[in-house]
Amino acid sequence: MLIKKLLSREIICHKVFIRALSAKPSWDIVTGVCVERLPVVTPPLNEIQKKYKDMLYKIEIEKSLKSDHELRHENDKVQAELLKNESADIDFDAVSKITAQDFEDACNEEYTQFKFASIETDADRKGDKTSIERCLQRHLVLVTQLKLGKDLKELLPQGPWKEGETLRQTAERIIKEKCGPELQVQFLSNAPCGFYKYKYPSEINGKVGAKVFFYYATYKAGSASKSKVNWLTRKELEETLPERYRKSVQDFLIEETY
Repeated sequence: MLIKKLLSREIICHKVFIRALSAKPSWDIVTGVCVERLPVVTPPLNEIQKKYKDMLYKIEIEKSLKSDHELRHENDKVQAELLKNESADIDFDAVSKITAQDFEDACNEEYTQFKFASIETDADRKGDKTSIERCLQRHLVLVTQLKLGKDLKELLPQGPWKEGETLRQTAERIIKEKCGPELQVQFLSNAPCGFYKYKYPSEINGKVGAKVFFYYATYKAGSASKSKVNWLTRKELEETLPERYRKSVQDFLIEETY
């Protein structure tokens, strides 16, 4: 679903990029990168997913063969009936000393003593938004501080396109310049997935504003070393990004349903 959404938007963004290069008066061409860390722990199921899971479980039970444990249960019942019959010829060496029910009870007792590890990390307890080890069940998006005029904003990493580069090459360069070579990401496309533009308060060097072309990448490993970054949830993005900018970013991000 994400790939299909990105492909449809990248075609539109490519056409906008071509028009931006030939537009007069000219605009600054800027590339932004949306780096997303996918959930590390399986998110909770919503109601539709729970119903679908239950349906698959019922189908599996109806179509499945008996397991070794179920066959062992049946064999134990047969052996128990034979033991009641004193005249029956029974091979006591073949009779299991530990029945299937004994094994099942032991497993259930062990399960009740098992405790699942907490998904709350130290970063969650400290409220450390700079750590990638937080909100393990949610998508996190990397933002960095950027000075726009006199204001300091938290936005996706971005920087100017240089002549001779493809937009993809600019995106790769921006990540290294803003975050350092230690941060490893994987780009999903050679074309942009989103677009945003804004005008400067006054014309600068013949430029009336900037047109930002967004690329999408997933986090693989490492951490940012060159500048302070924050890893924000969808809700935190809504509270942090400027409204129009945020809407452009939300257009290519899949909404969380939990």
